[in-house]
Amino acid sequence: MVANMAGFFACIAGHSPGASVVRQDGLTAWIVPACPRRSIVNGVAYSDTGVLVAALAGLAAEFDRAGVNAWTVWTPDYDAEAGQVLERAGHVLDARPAAMVMELDDVEPPPAGTLDLMEPDMVETTRVNDAAYGFASDFERAFSTVLPEPAHMYMARADGVPASTVVTYEQDGECGIYLVATLPEARGRGLATALMKHALVEARERGCTTTSLQASARGRLVYERLGYRDIGAMHMWERRKPV
Repeated sequence: MVANMAGFFACIAGHSPGASVVRQDGLTAWIVPACPRRSIVNGVAYSDTGVLVAALAGLAAEFDRAGVNAWTVWTPDYDAEAGQVLERAGHVLDARPAAMVMELDDVEPPPAGTLDLMEPDMVETTRVNDAAYGFASDFERAFSTVLPEPAHMYMARADGVPASTVVTYEQDGECGIYLVATLPEARGRGLATALMKHALVEARERGCTTTSLQASARGRLVYERLGYRDIGAMHMWERRKPV
C-alpha cells in the first residue's frame, strides 16, 4: 500500500507546475507548491523509519522553500517511534484513515446502464473533488493534465454534468484507489460505488489481483459493502504554518 501511495502522489505531483519529488531509499516526498494549503497532495510516505528520521529536517526545509503551508507524513499506526519524532518536530496527528484492502477475484461490474461514463478530464476531476471536499478550487488550480498510465481516470455524469470521479494507480498487481468524489447534489445514487466497481473490473482485466485504499470515516462503510477489509490505520501527521 505505501509503495502504491508513493507512486500515485509522485505521479500527480509530476503533472503540476513547479512541483517536485524527492526520492531516497525507503522514502518518497511529493511537493506541490501550486496547492500549498492541502497536505493531501503535499506529503511523505516511507518504509524505513530510520530514513524518515534522518531526512525529516531536510524535508521540512524543502517544503518551506517551495512555499508549502501544509504537508503530512503518512505513518502506519504501529510505528510509534515515527509518531513521537514527528510530534517533537511540530507535526500534529490530523487524521487516522483506515487502511483497507481487498482481493479482486469476486468483484462484479455495475449493472448495465448504471453509469453515464465520460472521457477522463483532469479539470473536471479536480472540480468535482474541490466541490465534494469543500476546497476553494485548490485542486483545479494545481492540476490540469490527464494522468498517464499506470494511473487510470474514471468519470461519470449525473443529470448531464460531471458528478463522480475515481482514479486508480496500478503497481505490482495492486490497484490503489484515489480521488473518490461525488458532487454533493448527486450523492445517494450509488455513483461512486458503481464507478469503483467499473474501475476495479478493468484493473483486474489488466492483471491486478488486489486493491487498496485509505478510507475516511464517512467512506469506510461504503468500502466495506464493496468487500474491503480494514487492516489497521494510516496516521496523517500534518505540519501546518499559520496563514
